[in-house]
Amino acid sequence: MTFEQLKRTYDQPFFELLKQARAVHEEHWTENEVQLCTLLSIKTGGCSEDCSYCSQSARYTTDVDSERLMKTCDIMERAKAARANGSTRFCMGAAWKGVREGTKRFDQVIEIVEEVSALGMEVCTTLGELGPSEAKKLKEAGVTAYNHNVDTSPEHYPNIVTTHTYEDRLNTIKNVQDAGMSVCCGGILGLGENTDDRLKMLEVISNFNPQPESVPINSLVPIPGTPLGDSVAPVDNFEIVRMIAVARISVPKAKVRLSAGRSAMSEELQTLCFFAGANSIFYGDKLLTTSNPQAEADLALLEKLGMVPQAPYTDQERPAEKAATV
Repeated sequence: MTFEQLKRTYDQPFFELLKQARAVHEEHWTENEVQLCTLLSIKTGGCSEDCSYCSQSARYTTDVDSERLMKTCDIMERAKAARANGSTRFCMGAAWKGVREGTKRFDQVIEIVEEVSALGMEVCTTLGELGPSEAKKLKEAGVTAYNHNVDTSPEHYPNIVTTHTYEDRLNTIKNVQDAGMSVCCGGILGLGENTDDRLKMLEVISNFNPQPESVPINSLVPIPGTPLGDSVAPVDNFEIVRMIAVARISVPKAKVRLSAGRSAMSEELQTLCFFAGANSIFYGDKLLTTSNPQAEADLALLEKLGMVPQAPYTDQERPAEKAATV
């Protein structure tokens, strides 16, 4: 969709927007299902990047300590526990600028992916920048989707990160799609951006070819010690719902995921987001380095709403030769 189309969609009266989003959702997602995902930080802190919202940057003084890559046996224990608790997607994040083939840590990640994939779960990784060969190796090891968020609009991005460019993000996404992996790509609300920035972010995402298989919508969790730790006002709840609705309309076949910031959402707000088109959540105690609602509370809410966990979806259509375009 173009920015102008997204702007017209967003600016509709609230209930008209929800009506349109719900119709799109019901056309493409006929079951009352929510995908349950578990996100594990397999290598925390010490990142060389300067993302101004991130507690894992080595440039800032936060409560997050730098840790080495977790042992495979410890990761497998967490993956098996996640599967036993109902998660069908296991996402692994590492605080790196990127990974390179031929390094010890990349070989370790490949081993980890192979073992997690053998559990029958969807496997998603987020490891920073990827080149073509690294992307191909991850696909061969069993990665079903690669997360690489664009965060915000191209125009606002330099205000948030200076150690890499927006084009660097897009190049990694192109490499992921060329390798045949699906793309998980979304953004963060509350980075000091305006509504136009948010819609321009969705313009970029909705024009990937093929579109992402999942779109995480994060709300900033301010981390003391980071540049955005205390300088940004919270995002209005109605704006969050509007962004969920526009994401559903602009990327109709994607799983739209309520991600960071959900711990601050009431059950009523989450319900409104589900109605507007969200159908995926991070499930468990922790989301990388910030808190997440308890699993029991999540399941209780789904039961109240008559919704059920979604089964693993590993046989979806994969991108072949097409590359990401904007």
